[in-house]
Amino acid sequence: MMGQLPAQQNALFYEFCLEKHIPDEHLLRQIDQFLDFDQTRVHLDPFYSHTGRPSIDPELMIRMLLVGYCYGIRSERRLCDEIRYNLAYRWFCRLGLEDKVPDHSTFSKSRHGRFRDADLLRLVFDTVVQRCNDEGLIKGEGFATDASYIKADASRQRMADGPVDWQPSPTQSRAVREYLDALDNDPSATRTQKKVSTTDPMAQWAGDKGPGQFYYSTNYLIDIEHNVIMDVEPTPAYRIAEVSSTRTMIDRVEEKLAIKPERLIADTSYGSAEMLDWVVEQKQIELVGLHSPGITKPIVIIARRTSY
Repeated sequence: MMGQLPAQQNALFYEFCLEKHIPDEHLLRQIDQFLDFDQTRVHLDPFYSHTGRPSIDPELMIRMLLVGYCYGIRSERRLCDEIRYNLAYRWFCRLGLEDKVPDHSTFSKSRHGRFRDADLLRLVFDTVVQRCNDEGLIKGEGFATDASYIKADASRQRMADGPVDWQPSPTQSRAVREYLDALDNDPSATRTQKKVSTTDPMAQWAGDKGPGQFYYSTNYLIDIEHNVIMDVEPTPAYRIAEVSSTRTMIDRVEEKLAIKPERLIADTSYGSAEMLDWVVEQKQIELVGLHSPGITKPIVIIARRTSY
């Protein structure tokens, strides 16, 4: 006999427990057991007022970001929608079926406001790396470095031929104001650009990934033992900035974890004279194939892309 769905009837009472519907092997359940936000709350406390209405819990915001990272959800609007509909996401974010998901605009304000002022996301990242080190997942013998292009949120229609005369304007976007502040405070941020985005001028025009677009680079430093990302540094998508970011990341890892690699794996674009000079003269690391008396630790720069 062919079955048929009964007419919809809303139960007056029902019992539903999110906990029972999330499998033990689910990725978010495995991540959840290692999360501890006590340090985060202490770090953020000076950036919140002690009077007025309670804000949205910052732990909720971070959990939402982790969901977006794990499942490749870059849009904040889409992230809020996905958490609204997905039971596993709701469980991970400690939201019940009746709890309201924060609006994407509130989410953006927190990320660009208090979180940025407190450098909270760097604290979360460093805490994860420290935990990996404590658990013995980081060997520290060999690091790999490379950059990935990230498309900037900048329209090709808002483009001008460089250089651009940036006159003060009441309609300047946040990205433009930050770019002009960077030029005043960091001379190295000044560079010649043939094409400039008038909405996000720090982004770099590039055409080697297909049709020309504005891009940023996400630069990674990875421990090759268990593929743990040791550090990340964003830059505009041009080679000089990407190479110099490697120096920043190596110094930062050495300062925070007292780890200096014996080998560095990268493609040939990282083998510039300035980079090699920094490795030998300042970091005191030997280049394989070159003879430098008194230098003991080897570094390898290979001419192929390494699969992480």
